[in-house]
Amino acid sequence: MGEMIKVGMADLKICLSPNSVTTLGLGSCVGVAIRDPQTKVGGLAHVMLPDSTSVNNNGNIAKFADTALVELVKQMEKAGAVRRRMVAKIAGGAQMFKLQSQSDLMRVGDRNVQAVKKKLKELGIPILAEDTGENYGRTVEFYPESGDYIIKSVGKPVRTI
Repeated sequence: MGEMIKVGMADLKICLSPNSVTTLGLGSCVGVAIRDPQTKVGGLAHVMLPDSTSVNNNGNIAKFADTALVELVKQMEKAGAVRRRMVAKIAGGAQMFKLQSQSDLMRVGDRNVQAVKKKLKELGIPILAEDTGENYGRTVEFYPESGDYIIKSVGKPVRTI
């Protein structure tokens, strides 16, 4: 068993098997796990917002779906991964609060999930599995060796996708 590398909010990290990556407290944020099954290079991005172009102070590229996934793939390629072999799993994107308004602006979780899916499609990386939406937070662990993406939520059974 390798080292468990922590990924903060609006952060991303890569790792090589047997190491793994984890992030805590995905609410409306989306945890995007990508791996190259042949080299066992993996990475995890904790995406907070869908689009860097709609925010003035957008210096943290790991915060946004459109920039975080490009950077994660670039770092994975530097570590020996090959993009055409990469596959992804995603979790999070919850609607954490019951809102009177159903405006798109307030549906950050849904917008994050859609932005992540759009960017992965642009990058040519298929999504093998997802655990998104609903109204509860998630903590995730990703193991590039096996591709297991373990999702833990309070009051729910542990799920592996």
